[in-house]
Amino acid sequence: MLKYTFKRILGVIPVLMGVTFLVFTMLHLTPGDPARIILGEQASLESVQGLRDQMGLNDNFFLQFFRYCGNAVTGDLGRSYSTNRPVFSELLSAFPYTLQLATMSIAIALLLGIPFGIISSIRQYSLFDNIVTSLAMVGISIPVFWSGLLLILLFSVHLRILPPSGGSGFISMIMPAATLAAQSVAVITRMTRSSMLEIVRQDFVRTARSKGANERHVIVRHALPNALVPVITITGIQFGRLLGGAVLTEIVFSIPGVGRLLVSAIQMRDYPMVQGGVLFIAVAFCLVNLGVDLLYAYLDPRIKSQYK
Repeated sequence: MLKYTFKRILGVIPVLMGVTFLVFTMLHLTPGDPARIILGEQASLESVQGLRDQMGLNDNFFLQFFRYCGNAVTGDLGRSYSTNRPVFSELLSAFPYTLQLATMSIAIALLLGIPFGIISSIRQYSLFDNIVTSLAMVGISIPVFWSGLLLILLFSVHLRILPPSGGSGFISMIMPAATLAAQSVAVITRMTRSSMLEIVRQDFVRTARSKGANERHVIVRHALPNALVPVITITGIQFGRLLGGAVLTEIVFSIPGVGRLLVSAIQMRDYPMVQGGVLFIAVAFCLVNLGVDLLYAYLDPRIKSQYK
């Protein structure tokens, strides 16, 4: 198991290097001079060139890239052009909002998606199954910004039972989390249903039924644990996606998270903040997937047996 864990940790390193290189290259090729942005359009050419020398922008591309990677390893992601504060501290102050939003969203998705998927599988082609399948398709198709605005109009403007913006407490996070969880509920429901349909047709499930076990015991003790392995995998992917893809939700509900911070940085051409934010999200996504891989290896004895 330690060998598998070490192998998965080593696999994270080239992913992070690749993400860093792609983002650094894209920002390097983006039109605009960071020194000119910091000093303003009225600054003299000598001042701009002096600042470029001070920031190392006149060095060649690969020297800048490896210098950035060396600083990033120590936690130094540069300083924001707009606030002149360390990028890492800005991201740390915004990340708890994004983490809270993503955690509540994935909790809602699991609490709804797994039961819906189980019931749909044991009542295949029933009215409940057809309704859940149709709602799952609707949940995947509806854009987040549109469903978020509808929830604000309903629960904040007309019913006045929930605040229209998030970030100030648990109650204010209910609507943003529900909006962000809609697509994840649909994905987890469909995955649970398809996995359960495959498992309930296996020989060991038929054997458990032939021994006289009641249907609830067969589903809960035999079918569900085996069906949850792919569900856990897709849950980890969805959680990582929620950490990096909550931009629209944070903008609609005015949540001061990482997504909203990145949008503001892009609008202001704050390159260190953009690059640091993308790298920060990539690290979080890789850590989530690493945890899912380790949990997957723990639950699946076939993987565990390979590294004993």
